[in-house]
Amino acid sequence: MNTTYKIKTPRVLIVTVLLLQIFSYLQAQTKASPVFKDGEAQIVEAFNDPEKWIRHDLWVETTFDTDGDGKLDRMHVDVTRPYQTETEGLKLPVIYESSPYYAGVAPNVEGLFWYVNHELGETAKPRTQVEVTRKGKRPIISNSQIRTWVPRGYIVVHSSSPGTGLSQGSPTVGGDNESLAPKAVIDWLCGRSKGYTTPDGNETVNAFWSTGKVGMTGTSYNGTIPLAAATTGVEGLKAIIPVAPNTSYYHYYRSNGLVRSPGGYLGEDIDVLYDFIHSGDETKRAYSNKVVRDTEMKNGMDRVTGDYNDFWAGRDYLNDMKPMKAALLMSHGFNDWNVMPEHSYRIYKKATEMGLPTQIYYHQNGHGGPPPITMMNRWFTHYLHGIDNDVENDPKAWIVREHDPKDKPTPYKAYPNPDAQNVKLYLTAGAPKAGSLTTAQNDVRGKETLIDNYNFSGDSLAKSPSSEHRLLYVTPKLTEALHISGTPKVTIKLASSKPAANLSVWLVSLPWNEGKKAKITDNIITRGWADPQNHKSLTKSSPLKPGKFYKVTFDLMPDDQVIPKGQQIGLMIFSSDKDFTLHPKPGTELTIDLNGTTLTLPLVGGKEKFNNALGAKNK
Repeated sequence: MNTTYKIKTPRVLIVTVLLLQIFSYLQAQTKASPVFKDGEAQIVEAFNDPEKWIRHDLWVETTFDTDGDGKLDRMHVDVTRPYQTETEGLKLPVIYESSPYYAGVAPNVEGLFWYVNHELGETAKPRTQVEVTRKGKRPIISNSQIRTWVPRGYIVVHSSSPGTGLSQGSPTVGGDNESLAPKAVIDWLCGRSKGYTTPDGNETVNAFWSTGKVGMTGTSYNGTIPLAAATTGVEGLKAIIPVAPNTSYYHYYRSNGLVRSPGGYLGEDIDVLYDFIHSGDETKRAYSNKVVRDTEMKNGMDRVTGDYNDFWAGRDYLNDMKPMKAALLMSHGFNDWNVMPEHSYRIYKKATEMGLPTQIYYHQNGHGGPPPITMMNRWFTHYLHGIDNDVENDPKAWIVREHDPKDKPTPYKAYPNPDAQNVKLYLTAGAPKAGSLTTAQNDVRGKETLIDNYNFSGDSLAKSPSSEHRLLYVTPKLTEALHISGTPKVTIKLASSKPAANLSVWLVSLPWNEGKKAKITDNIITRGWADPQNHKSLTKSSPLKPGKFYKVTFDLMPDDQVIPKGQQIGLMIFSSDKDFTLHPKPGTELTIDLNGTTLTLPLVGGKEKFNNALGAKNK
């Protein structure tokens, strides 16, 4: 006999199960998550309480040993993340900044920089070497980026670069380990390398809260490191925003074969920067000093000739870009005379040629200055959160015009401006006062001579109505504004009275404005420097034969500037630049053959626009 039993479920049990399901659903709906509006990550109140942020540090193992202890170096890393990454299983992308500066720098003592008052080609007297007193407390390495990005649904990570702070290894100022160190951190964030709770222990820690998508940013040296990491091709590094990055240490400390200091740091060189940042383990410093500073740098940096060599080529990130995959948003100031604007342009240009997603933001001020937050937000929102905000189709170039605030850049299709055309200008004599710049070519132009004297600053020479220490060539007053966009170039045919001479060129806007309200764009348009001994090759210089003429061709710094109506554009040629070059004894004579000397200006509207701006009588 078959009997079927029908079991009745108590109503109370059904109600309980339904209530639990509803509660679970509501709980899931209230979990914090990133919010996006108009293509940008918004501040989420649940992420915006610093008291609830989780902060901890660890050490990530690298693939190199640069402090000579026979063990792989470990990088000190800190993490700041919303507490929901711990309690709700939330995974978020990472904004990562790395730096050699977090643990302090060397004091600016007398003799730290190289002595610059000596003849060209001579070896300078030894400089003073200093030690850094390390500072900082665990677990916080830095607070940068945190208040901007954590509330918007990111995790922020910092690391001290090799041989600085509590990171092991040695600083190399652009060596391979400074690329491989951030790569190791990114590998850890993506689950491919090991992190440890202590610098020497075996207890591991995992980045379980990371989505494996990383963006990097930073300014100056901190902006160099994102590029360094990107050149390794590391998986997971989706986007970088370098701000005023040093992309080649040769271009930072040399210029077309000339020993040239970065603006504001006369006599600095790569070994000075090494001393300045070397804040790592005191017991390891002697080894690093011997191997890196006193051997590799001493033998490679060459302050005598200034030539480009294998040492400098190994610290030029343009040479390492082939593996790069990260989207690139560059930022720089056109009047940055520390890390000059060529540093960003050369990388942006190459990345664009490689087909990478690129944008460039230029402002008219000096060192530093990130893009507007909305630009950075759109960049990271798309490449790290995967939001389709069409940022890849935004204008490629954003230029802050001379009278505009930095957060109101003007968009252009590209940089340089696609409507810019090279206009070649010729020189006519006028020394010791001013000659002229014209598009008209004349076969008989003559020769003019200047006398080197570093005691006269560049600005004093530019605004002087007459001087034997510079040659100046100017346009007539502009009857309408002219827009320079791109990289001006000069060719100078010269003879020197000595086997070596500095060569400096300024492009200026005259009359010089000395008023209290003068803007940074009012006077200096752009600049450039070169060693005539390198007229044939950047890698090999040869002494000049006194009295013999040589042609030297080189680029000035890239620019995008509107020269207003009523001004004159002036080309100033002189020898030693007081704030940038070595200071040989005054008296060297440079003779310029005007027939072989030209200035090429990239002008929006080209030659026609230039002639129109000079007025009908000057065409």
